[in-house]
Amino acid sequence: MSTTPRLEPFVKGLAFPEAPRWHAGALWLSDFYQCVVLRVTPDGAVETVAEVPAQPSGLGWLPDGRLLVVSMNDRRLLRQDGRELVEAADLSGLAAWPCNDMLVDGMGRAYIGNFGFDLHARAPFAATSLLLVTPDGRVQVAADDLHFPNGTVLTPDGRTLIVAESYGQRLTAFDVAPDGTLGRRRVWAQLEGKGVGPDGICLDAQGAVWLASPVSREVLRVKEGGEVVERIPTDGQAIACMLGGPDRRTLFVLTGRVLVTPQQSLAERSGAIWHARVPVPGAGLP
Repeated sequence: MSTTPRLEPFVKGLAFPEAPRWHAGALWLSDFYQCVVLRVTPDGAVETVAEVPAQPSGLGWLPDGRLLVVSMNDRRLLRQDGRELVEAADLSGLAAWPCNDMLVDGMGRAYIGNFGFDLHARAPFAATSLLLVTPDGRVQVAADDLHFPNGTVLTPDGRTLIVAESYGQRLTAFDVAPDGTLGRRRVWAQLEGKGVGPDGICLDAQGAVWLASPVSREVLRVKEGGEVVERIPTDGQAIACMLGGPDRRTLFVLTGRVLVTPQQSLAERSGAIWHARVPVPGAGLP
């Protein structure tokens, strides 16, 4: 008989943690309102590795090991050169509102989501696009008419990209062509009616997706087709999740408060990282 994993505290006192990645033996993440990229070792030691004044979000790495960071509010992709962050691409021509999560594939191509409307002012919803940035800095639309594209994963073979549409209450899949363009769009998992709004996601070795749902305060493991096979409640709004640890069987869950001002988040420092052991490890990294 299986037992639902229990989340235990790992790191507390963050403002708004987002965009976790397991890389080179550590958990990397952005803290929006402290405007920093953090690296957390397995023993919980926290190190600041970069400062991004316009708020960092999605993280990834080029094949040569250099860090890429989404700079949210000025809508730029930054690249770490030595100790400096320099502009790798200007996203503002195709993204009118803040940019968010990102996936970087094994060839250094970056897929980047954006809000599509003024979320914090509670403006009317508007669909938007997923952007593709090539290693030489060219920016193009990879897919349009997405309902708040957020967490994104790539299958280990590099052939299928799955994106969480937070306002669409679904996970949407695309075939990935050799040049990185996307096609054969389809619904991977429809979550409408399950009380779920997917945010950050990660993929396990059995092809299931773990997703964080702020609205229902939980993380869920979902199979293709929409079957929910595991639900873990969270203390606070679940923002994102990532499988990591030496054997990739540690589920890290980031929690915070959505739609709270930067000033409130900095004052409260209620953001946190939790962790639990799960039976199925994370999928191989692209």
